[in-house]
Amino acid sequence: MDWTPTITDRQGPLYQRIVTALAEDIAAGRLHRGQALPTQRALARALGVDLTTVTRAFAEARRQGLVEARVGRGTFVGAHPPATVRGAAPGIDLSMNLPPQPIEADLDGRLAKAVSDIRGSSGIAPYLTYQQPGGTAAERQTAADWLQGLVPGVTATAARVLLVPGTQSALFCLLLTHAAPGDTVLTERLSYPGLKAAAAAAGLRLAGVEMDAEGIVPDALDRAARTGTARLVYLMPTLHNPTTVTMPAERRRHIADVIRARGLTLIEDDPYSFLVPGETPVSALVPERAYLAASLSKCIAPGLRTSLVVVPDAEAAARLASLLRATLQMPAPLMAAVATLWMRDGTAGAIVGAIRSEAAARQALARAALAGHPLAAHPGGLHVWLPLPQRWPAQRFAAHLNGRGLAVVTGEAFATDASPPNAIRLALGAARSRAQLARALEILSEALASPAPDDEVVV
Repeated sequence: MDWTPTITDRQGPLYQRIVTALAEDIAAGRLHRGQALPTQRALARALGVDLTTVTRAFAEARRQGLVEARVGRGTFVGAHPPATVRGAAPGIDLSMNLPPQPIEADLDGRLAKAVSDIRGSSGIAPYLTYQQPGGTAAERQTAADWLQGLVPGVTATAARVLLVPGTQSALFCLLLTHAAPGDTVLTERLSYPGLKAAAAAAGLRLAGVEMDAEGIVPDALDRAARTGTARLVYLMPTLHNPTTVTMPAERRRHIADVIRARGLTLIEDDPYSFLVPGETPVSALVPERAYLAASLSKCIAPGLRTSLVVVPDAEAAARLASLLRATLQMPAPLMAAVATLWMRDGTAGAIVGAIRSEAAARQALARAALAGHPLAAHPGGLHVWLPLPQRWPAQRFAAHLNGRGLAVVTGEAFATDASPPNAIRLALGAARSRAQLARALEILSEALASPAPDDEVVV
């Protein structure tokens, strides 16, 4: 909290000199994300300037996402300026569905502590060699205990839980296990792009099934299973990506009945239940015919590359472990050790809680900025589904936004047929700060209110 920049050798208004010095010190590593800054009054005294000058500087720094203010706690260093983020593209990217990283999550500090604790307990070397596919017995037991404490209705044991390096790899291995090239996989009419990619790589055909306001329609799924040859179904019943629909309990029971009656095998993708707990997974209603993939990518961080997969029985666990060995060998041992340590000591719960609170705040920003538009959203979710007015075809609207530095995803990315909905998905967690998200939503709102330019070129 003793940061005192030098501003006498800079040009421009005093408040802007303070902002520039702050940005430069963040870029140079002299200030770090989450670091507390002096109070405005203390900084004004140290610099010999009016309090109003510092107040204006902090307001501008918040607008740029350089700092974050927390009521009753003070002001803290926020995200790096855009030019200093590794791999960052110019503008604001709302296309990638990432969890936000509020200061309270403190991933940098908690990761450093976890690695230090692991090093002090067993050393790092054991995690730099080959490990079992699916995780060690102790890691699997920890994951099973954590799942049972957070997701209603799940009965998990170490024998039925595998740690997998990301749900995407689990999906691919499960498709290879339960389908052959040329087979059909049933899914919602709008489905996760990662599933589409995995199915294409495995030579499988996706058949999109009718959806309504409660998710996939049971009668439509029953017809598709009864009249076709598909034996595998992929669903995302909680906070569906992209529509944000969460399937109610009665609908889940009906879907489970269809799966059992038609002899289907279910792959349930569940990356969001940790953020919005409450409903029992469909897989828990037909555990003998279902796989549940509960990822940490959306509730903690995708870089952990850790997904917890609940399988029907020990035989299914052995088959999945064998395919994991053949394709990916094993989860990253050090990441698995960090993830399970955090599950045991309460750190995972604290991070999830911080991200849950930040997601709720960002959803409130979106609802306020897009009031009057027919958006679909969940108060605790990470994304928004926004149908567009007829005058704005989705591809053209996305190109229009891209020209203004804002990236979004159109309905075409999720469509399983040739008739994508005229809508876009907004990933609220991808913005580096609430201030940057507010600016993105402002750009979006202005674009929605504007006529479609006749001369705009779509690329």
